[in-house]
Amino acid sequence: MTHVRTFALAAAAMVALACAAMQAAAQDYPAKPIRILVGFAAASATDMAARMLAPRLSESFGQPVVVENRPGSGGVPALEQIAKAPPDGYTLLMAAASITIQPAMRAKLGFDVFRDFAPVSLVVNGPFVLVVHPSVPARSAKDLVALARSRPGQLNYASSGIGSSPHFASELFNSLAKVKTVHVPYKGSPEAALAVAKGEADFNFPSITGAKPLLDSARLRAIAVSTATRTALMPEMPTLAESGVPGYDRNGWYGVIAPAQVPREIVRKLNAAIVKALNTADMKTAFFRQGLEPSPNTPEEFAQLLRREVDQNLKLAHGAGIQKE
Repeated sequence: MTHVRTFALAAAAMVALACAAMQAAAQDYPAKPIRILVGFAAASATDMAARMLAPRLSESFGQPVVVENRPGSGGVPALEQIAKAPPDGYTLLMAAASITIQPAMRAKLGFDVFRDFAPVSLVVNGPFVLVVHPSVPARSAKDLVALARSRPGQLNYASSGIGSSPHFASELFNSLAKVKTVHVPYKGSPEAALAVAKGEADFNFPSITGAKPLLDSARLRAIAVSTATRTALMPEMPTLAESGVPGYDRNGWYGVIAPAQVPREIVRKLNAAIVKALNTADMKTAFFRQGLEPSPNTPEEFAQLLRREVDQNLKLAHGAGIQKE
């Protein structure tokens, strides 16, 4: 028993020392450069969000903040890397909304969204806009719902691929409106929007920025935005929720996450720096020009967003008969 007690005391002492060391490190944070990983290629929207934020964090912390691209497989390799990174706050990830879709699409993942990550803050929202081909006799979300109900299984929607955010945005429309429309996947977002403009598909949920050239040339008609409340990016456009699909709320978004077990003090410092950066007038203007709305929140609010979307996407995938890879 004496040996057991001695071992227990030694283990407790080691834990106490480790905690003290982590607390000291958190107080001194950051004492060296910070990396922000991006799971997508340079010039992607995720990459752009990270590169716009990084200099502001560097100013706040007095340390270099470097963006590193780790593209591939829907951002999964970067997610797996951040899940295994040391929980010291020096390796972060600019996550995209697709993080909440992966559990619905893949049977095996090298990470768990809730176990392996510490949400820090949402950075920006990228609202979608519901667009139709001008020949479609629908000038509101209510009209489109009525049309889809009168032609079950006959209308089709384009997306940027199976498992993409626009795919799930459209399936949420099907679910909440209680309609059946057919998915037609394309190689990417520009191709999907162009397919609607050509009349190959009836509707689509592109980003506002992606749709703008086709809207300006009257090759597409916008009928609603995807956000719960109207967006300053398109203030005259009603939301789906107010114009025929109650409860609809869907965005493309980007936010900062860290490995699980990062000290709370470090998460707090990172969150405060992100909120400070995004609340400046010039950052708001810069993101608005890219079709993005600065939307910082608390770690707890970001965690709730992740939970809500993962649960929603699992239900949508099941309802749409999407099989996991």
